[in-house]
Amino acid sequence: MTAPAPEPAQEAEPEPAAPPPSNPADEPDPSDPLGHERGHLAASRAALRAMREDAEALDIGNVTANWVNAEVLQSEVDARIKSLADLAHTPLFFGRLDYLRHAAGHTFYIGRRHVHDADGDPMVVDWRAPVSQPFYRASKKDPQDVALRRRFGYTGGELTAYEDEHLTDPAEAERTSALLQSEIERPRVGPMRDIVATIQPEQDEIVRAGIDGTVCVQGAPGTGKTAVGLHRVAYLLYAHRERLHRTGTLVIGPNDSFLHYIEQVLPALGELEVKQATVTELVAAHVHAHVQVRGEDGAESARVKGDARMAEVLRRAVRSGVTAPAEPCVVVRGSRRWRVPAYELAEIVQELLARDMRYGAAREALPQRIAHAVLVRMEQAGEAPDDRVQDAVARDPAVKATVKAAWPAVDPAKLVLRLLSDADFLAEHADGLLTADEQKAVLWERPARGVKSARWSAADVVLVDEAADLVSRTPSLGHVVLDEAQDLSPMQYRAVGRRCSTGSATVLGDLAQGTTPWATASWEEALRHLGKPDALVEELTQGFRVPREVIAYASRLLPSIAPGLAEATSIREAQGLFSVREVGEAREARGRGGREELDGAVVRACREALEHEGSVGLIAAGPRVAELAAALDAAGLDVLGPGEETSAERRLTLVPATLAKGLEYDYVVLDEPAAVVAAEPDERTGLRRLYVALTRAVSGLTVVHARPLPVALRGGAGESPGR
Repeated sequence: MTAPAPEPAQEAEPEPAAPPPSNPADEPDPSDPLGHERGHLAASRAALRAMREDAEALDIGNVTANWVNAEVLQSEVDARIKSLADLAHTPLFFGRLDYLRHAAGHTFYIGRRHVHDADGDPMVVDWRAPVSQPFYRASKKDPQDVALRRRFGYTGGELTAYEDEHLTDPAEAERTSALLQSEIERPRVGPMRDIVATIQPEQDEIVRAGIDGTVCVQGAPGTGKTAVGLHRVAYLLYAHRERLHRTGTLVIGPNDSFLHYIEQVLPALGELEVKQATVTELVAAHVHAHVQVRGEDGAESARVKGDARMAEVLRRAVRSGVTAPAEPCVVVRGSRRWRVPAYELAEIVQELLARDMRYGAAREALPQRIAHAVLVRMEQAGEAPDDRVQDAVARDPAVKATVKAAWPAVDPAKLVLRLLSDADFLAEHADGLLTADEQKAVLWERPARGVKSARWSAADVVLVDEAADLVSRTPSLGHVVLDEAQDLSPMQYRAVGRRCSTGSATVLGDLAQGTTPWATASWEEALRHLGKPDALVEELTQGFRVPREVIAYASRLLPSIAPGLAEATSIREAQGLFSVREVGEAREARGRGGREELDGAVVRACREALEHEGSVGLIAAGPRVAELAAALDAAGLDVLGPGEETSAERRLTLVPATLAKGLEYDYVVLDEPAAVVAAEPDERTGLRRLYVALTRAVSGLTVVHARPLPVALRGGAGESPGR
């Protein structure tokens, strides 16, 4: 049965608890099922308000031993109250399951959070609970004991439609859910939304994968890989909350615009404490306080600095100051002098080097090893020293002086500063690893006088982070989500891997969208650098957001940019709006007049896109952005920059092609594809950047060009002088 399908509304928040099965609040009225469901929604909202009021009424004044415990407990209560917020335009549940035998006679309402009544019986079950899993995976072929799956449709927070699937009824044929299709294709304004109501079986398998294993998702555009990664974090926090609360979680994205775009997904799922960062922000927070990113590298310099061989260069440099003592160490205690000869000290130093310990840990072990040698001599002389004596000897000035000379302290930032400024020092430690030209590419043109004054690049800071880890271990988190991973260098993978060395990771990306000089060639190689060579690699090829015609057009580039990848498909029933427009008179023009005609065609395309509901993104090569901004301003069109949140009144965003990755818009106007390709250092990278730009559209794409299109995109379906 299907009631009228409206536009489903936006989302609510879950609570981390899995309830036991229970009966619905009252028996359904067969003559008015929609009215019954509306009644259950109203009752659920009332129950949620009661849960919040109970939390607000908690008195913790006399339950803590001191003010510190009181502050901690109060912060937890405040977080609990915040998580119980009920937003008027967000539905508490989006589905319902009626089981045959397991919990027979019980109805489960599936939503973004758990809600219970005054007796503790569940009125809404968290989507992450085991009992909710068949909502995503049950089918006619495998009903998983589900008799009925019901989906709900909302308009402005009001429940206005439902749709039933009788999974065990042989008379009912397998069909596509109209409400599901409507939700997938719904226009969007503002930041990325969760997909909790539309998760597909293959996505759900990834979302619910165990915490102990790392999962790598190769996902074509529109397959929902970013959403899968975020929902996986939410699921793991539900299933392993205590463990991850202790060890921490992190989402890593390519840039601040992307992180701003996705920042509302986890809070909408009730997870308020997950931190987000770029790789640069992540490593900058760990290294020397005065190391600030203020410079940029050329393509070759960045490629070499990001190469995994730099890890060995740094290891050699960090250990370069270690020397075998030439003098004995003499410790005076009372009237006795204890002498450890130079050859024995050299053996201790050599043994620590051979153990390949972290530099700082070995430096801390060295005085204890020297002290132990002294204690052996004391015992041989008939004394009976204990651990306190060994600690005292280890702190002796003579021992400290020996350690300082043999194993000097290393400042990671100063070490990397010297490596990038001193050609002889670099040559000594890069011998046999980097060629002379590569060494020249790595060196700074203007050597810095100090850490604070240096113009560190993003790649330099990763080197400092590597050096810092060689000195002392980087703390590990419980789980890390790494999105747009295909653009990371091997050294950046190593930096991320250090943050989950004892935890797990979810790696998300698309090899076809790699646009950096060091773009990932294969996931096997990337996972090896990450330190997770045994990770499971999953491939998502079924698209949900990009229209069929658009993804087919963009896929013409795949043989040139990623010949080993399967072409993506789309389940979208709507073909979407698609056209390729050539500005005729400007085709051969190179003067200002030709650019003005192209600008005018782009402005017209933006106006047409704004006639439709939803967000509009104008994507252009970097050198074109200023010109197009001026043209839009002259035309009276209000335009946003990347990262600024769209609204019903302001829906047009001007996006440099370099920042488009990971973003999506209902309608995209793509300016001059040839310019997008030409702005990159080589054609293959340029074609990959173009592939990214072409696949940002959800409902419609208009390509406007004056210069010839890349060969793979010329001619064929969809190309026309107008819409």
